[in-house]
Amino acid sequence: MSASAAQPTPRSQGLARRCVRVLVSPRSRLALLVALLAGAATAVALLEPQRLLVDGWHPRLSGGAAVVLFAVAYGVCTAALVPRPLLNLGAGALFGAPFGLVAAVSGTVLGAGIAFGLGRALGRDGLRPLVRGRWLTAADRQLSRHGFRSTLAVRLFPGVPFAAANYLAAVSRMGWLPFLLGTGLGCVPNTAAYVIAGSRAATPTSPAFLIAMGFIAVTGVAGLVVAWRRRGRPAGS
Repeated sequence: MSASAAQPTPRSQGLARRCVRVLVSPRSRLALLVALLAGAATAVALLEPQRLLVDGWHPRLSGGAAVVLFAVAYGVCTAALVPRPLLNLGAGALFGAPFGLVAAVSGTVLGAGIAFGLGRALGRDGLRPLVRGRWLTAADRQLSRHGFRSTLAVRLFPGVPFAAANYLAAVSRMGWLPFLLGTGLGCVPNTAAYVIAGSRAATPTSPAFLIAMGFIAVTGVAGLVVAWRRRGRPAGS
């Protein structure tokens, strides 16, 4: 076989370039993100990794290393759509209130960062052309101009789903630092309530447990009331 026959022809090179363009196109990356989220949701439904974090935690794992390991696992699980309240309760049950709160908040920021990065890399270019209509346009403008303040408010507001907020922020022009700082500070009150409830689950009549559950109930009702009163209004109004 001659050397010229072994070399790729201009036609095959052009076909290869077109295939690469299709694979890295916004629609292809968005389809990959949807597939990843669907796979994560299916894995969570079948495997229930939150149970493994709590019930299957090795008894010899303790101290700072255990807190760090739990925070990393927490972040990965939340990025895979595991509900945060279950993980927060588990953090409190495993480590108590102080260290459980550190693990849960760190895991929350990590999970938000993973989701934000995936949304920014895979979904942003494909979704931005779909940002139309008064509400979506206003929400995009609010997040882009007031990233830290908007993220802080969303995290303090218990009615906004964690994953939805992450991917909506990723589609906007918000920067990484405002998003992560707003997430870290805004998630503390509600996270602390769940962690304290988890740490005192063995004594459900204790004042700390009752106060924590009362805070969760009140903020949940308040979130529903605010959401109902703001229905139909554009973001930022």
